[in-house]
Amino acid sequence: MADTQADAAAAAARMEEMGPIDYVILEWPGEQPTGTVAPLIVDLVDRGIIRVLDVAFLGKDENGSVFAIDVPDLDDAFAAFIGASSGLLRPEDLEEAAGVLEPGTSAAVLIWENRWAAPVAVALRRSGGQLVASGRIPVQGILAALDATDSND
Repeated sequence: MADTQADAAAAAARMEEMGPIDYVILEWPGEQPTGTVAPLIVDLVDRGIIRVLDVAFLGKDENGSVFAIDVPDLDDAFAAFIGASSGLLRPEDLEEAAGVLEPGTSAAVLIWENRWAAPVAVALRRSGGQLVASGRIPVQGILAALDATDSND
């Protein structure tokens, strides 16, 4: 019992020190990524910018059927992610992720900690504050807004 309480206390302490957690769904045409993205993600991990907590790979055939892709079925670039599983990524999350995929594609679903933001997150929590909203503007949206601005000039 004491070990369980100690483990729970240690987990809570680790959580207190974590940065914000994000999920991403990366989609590629065809059944496999080309292997150019994984080394960049590994580089972010190696530099301490992010920490990959969970990863899963999916595919959606031309008929819309979804299937899991095992890491050994992918090229060696994704081998660094074998075993990345914190338990945050649940089967229902993968079902939801599959819903955004186009037929004839494959995808990587990742959950990562933004370690670069951990000091701000920790200070915010310790000061009694909390993050109440977050979002992203897709690059395509920024480019479209810039194009619209340029065409108005």
